[in-house]
Amino acid sequence: MKLETLNFFDRVYEVTKLIPFGKVTSYGAIANYLGAKRSARMVGYAMNGSHGKDIPAHRVVNRKGLLTGKHHFEGTNLMQQLLENEGIVVIENQIQDLERVYWDPMMELKD
Repeated sequence: MKLETLNFFDRVYEVTKLIPFGKVTSYGAIANYLGAKRSARMVGYAMNGSHGKDIPAHRVVNRKGLLTGKHHFEGTNLMQQLLENEGIVVIENQIQDLERVYWDPMMELKD
């Protein structure tokens, strides 16, 4: 399905599904890729509404690697546990070595 035909949240979900195992991206990077540079907060709202949709929302963090969406996951540390299960190191709610695990859809999804 072409991204242009989907609503914004569905477009966010389609990009999020493409984030590889062991990688993360930011709300802003997804917004930028979708041509909505100032819509990082809307991407966050989409992630909040993604429960039960088989969306790897745990792979979307803020631009500094902080797990700002963690309180939207069941359990106190589920987001961190999911990331750690993929080999990502998280200390005090922040991804360590962010540059190594960062996935930029603008670079990775070029046509």
